[in-house]
Amino acid sequence: MNRIKEIREDKELTQMQIAKAIGITQRNYSYIETGKTMLTEDILIKLAKYYNVSIDYLLYLTDERKPYPKSKIN
Repeated sequence: MNRIKEIREDKELTQMQIAKAIGITQRNYSYIETGKTMLTEDILIKLAKYYNVSIDYLLYLTDERKPYPKSKIN
């Protein structure tokens, strides 16, 4: 199971809820979860912000959920 699906299910959210929150269609979100569509930088950032986790956590580069401190550069 991929982490994006895992975290969504842990929070008992639907694909439609997440897709709406990050501004994509449910079909696109489904394709992301199943690996039919590659994650873009933009989507990774939106998901990390939505779930309040680091991108590294979403990509299995760490098991630490805590997001990084905010950058002073916008």
